[in-house]
Amino acid sequence: MTSPARIVHVPRRFTVEEWGGTETVVARLLEQQLQQGFQPEIHTSLALCNVQREVWHGIPIRRYGYTYPFFGLNAAQRHQMDKKGGNLLSFSLLAALCLRPGVRLFHAHALKRLGGEVLTAARLRRKPFVVTLHGGVFDVPAAELAQLTEAQAGKFEWGRPFGALFRSRRVLHEADAVICVGRSEADQARAALGHDRIHHLGNGVDAARFAGGDGAAFRARHAIPPGAIVYACISRYDPQKDQLTLVEAFEQLAAQRPEVYLVLAGPDTIGEYVTRLDARIAQSPAAARIRRLGSLPPDGPDLPAAYAATDIFVLPSRHEPFGIVVLEAWSANRPVLVARVGGLQTLVEEGTNGLFFPVGNRDACARQMQRLAVDAALRRVLAAHGNELARTRYSWRHIAEQTEAIYQQAEQHARHRGSSRP
Repeated sequence: MTSPARIVHVPRRFTVEEWGGTETVVARLLEQQLQQGFQPEIHTSLALCNVQREVWHGIPIRRYGYTYPFFGLNAAQRHQMDKKGGNLLSFSLLAALCLRPGVRLFHAHALKRLGGEVLTAARLRRKPFVVTLHGGVFDVPAAELAQLTEAQAGKFEWGRPFGALFRSRRVLHEADAVICVGRSEADQARAALGHDRIHHLGNGVDAARFAGGDGAAFRARHAIPPGAIVYACISRYDPQKDQLTLVEAFEQLAAQRPEVYLVLAGPDTIGEYVTRLDARIAQSPAAARIRRLGSLPPDGPDLPAAYAATDIFVLPSRHEPFGIVVLEAWSANRPVLVARVGGLQTLVEEGTNGLFFPVGNRDACARQMQRLAVDAALRRVLAAHGNELARTRYSWRHIAEQTEAIYQQAEQHARHRGSSRP
């Protein structure tokens, strides 16, 4: 008898309107699994989306009601938890996972209570359980952790018994495989968890899609002159991404170079941060040369066009497990300038496929931006090496093949675990 082909993926939320790195990874991986003859599907919460059932690119999506088990949360706090890091609880999702027929494997893309629910369903069904750490657990700055729990601070948490019931704190210890997108995260996970089921697997990119954007049309649409040197950061608006430092560095550069422009684009996760960012841009002498855009649809023409309109891509993150937007910039044959942090340190090689600056250092960032502005030959070299790397090492097909190998190891561990059960 052949093994069931249904692979159940459970992210905390999944909606095109709030698209980010996790959504990209889940979507592209599932597209590859579908092409390989499996039956991938997404089960998630109704956070930021009220459509219970839909099919996206041939992939079924089912969404379930949920709650945040804290007394005293107002609507704004619940919305903030929907946007980022909310520790939700969904009994209907757990029931659906327990009853779903023909499951080969459960793959969680979240931890905490939701990850515990997926673990519980997998154990009850005697199926392999895999979890991916997209945002990091062991390699997260204290400020980021504080921000994740800000909305629930001072609230009585009535959901603790359910966390204990679902063994939420044991998710990584009991998983049949743990996938870390960052190498540093994987190293720290091995040291902390003490088992050998930790795998480092970076993200991928559809290089061909980002190679053909209409940069001239994008520039015309946003009133950017054809001869301008354009810096861009395409990422969600969040203190973690630190667009404020980039704006301040750009202001220094713009005072010397009238031909430079800055494009910022992405969804917002922290409203207060967006307010601060807009206020800083408004008071800047270079405000007329800064374009702050919203989220660019992941499957529309605007995203590759934005990269094509860019001369230099900048990612000033204070915390970055991997940096999938770097792959997108490379695929568009653009040089990258990134903060020396997290997974960016292993993804980018200084002077070969990109340049670094110290985290949060606007002066150093401005100097590197100036260096790239005046050295077109360096831009071409960095872009060419990055492009080759994106095309050869980070294809989604390659990532899916490696994921399948991890699944098979997880299945072997699950069988061994089952055979050793008293």
